[in-house]
Amino acid sequence: MKPNMARVLLACLIMFKSVACMAQTDSICYDNTVVSDSIPFGVDNELSKPHCISAHSSPYKFKPILLLVPGTLIGVGIIGLESDWLKYQNKEIREELQENIDHKLTIDDFTQYAPMAATYGLKLCGIKGKHGYGDLTIILGTAYALMGSTVYAVKNITKVERPDGSARNSFPSGHTATAFMGAELLRREYWEVSPWIGVAGYAIAAGTGFFRMYNNRHWLTDVVAGAGIGILSVQAAYWLYPVISKTFFHKQYLKNTYISPYVSEDSKGVSCTITF
Repeated sequence: MKPNMARVLLACLIMFKSVACMAQTDSICYDNTVVSDSIPFGVDNELSKPHCISAHSSPYKFKPILLLVPGTLIGVGIIGLESDWLKYQNKEIREELQENIDHKLTIDDFTQYAPMAATYGLKLCGIKGKHGYGDLTIILGTAYALMGSTVYAVKNITKVERPDGSARNSFPSGHTATAFMGAELLRREYWEVSPWIGVAGYAIAAGTGFFRMYNNRHWLTDVVAGAGIGILSVQAAYWLYPVISKTFFHKQYLKNTYISPYVSEDSKGVSCTITF
């Protein structure tokens, strides 16, 4: 029996729900580490005292249990490279989606960045997350570098043909990895504000993965593996943050970082200046 679109959507929903429900409880204390609002708009912070937080999660502590979900997703994707049963499911889902498609919707080219943008957007609206702009940017930059390099390397190693036959770089899905990276970052930063913020981010990420299949650009196993890589890259970025911050920045950016919106005739956005 062919799987239907509801079955595909259910798989995507299960994917993000299992992650969005993960939470940790710990109290942590770091010398000279400010976890909330570490970088105001041009206002200096006092750095001489240790800052302690009693948080819903300990973001920098390595916990093997956090590898369960992304590891499972990546594992399923890798197994799908050789498993005849998973290859059959890939083709069945593709055929089912293509039978019901009227025209392509390229919304996934934009939704992949939506959770990531929301992480900054909520902060600009005055909603406080776990980190200030500078710390958040370091974590995001680390996660994006890990995710991007991993996706690029695996694509060139596996050389899986796309469902539409356009290229041999299907595995894993970069769009999906980007979307789930943003969703996991959004969840971890704003979990204490509201768990539903993370749920919304994962819903958008799952929708991005679905549209990658709907537009005949990726197999299901590509999307599953991409989701795992995106989630794991954020977890690794949090674990690496204390080392990267202390090694390369020495927390001096806390005194010399200015972030402000700008508007011109040609463009608009946010500018960030860091003086080292």
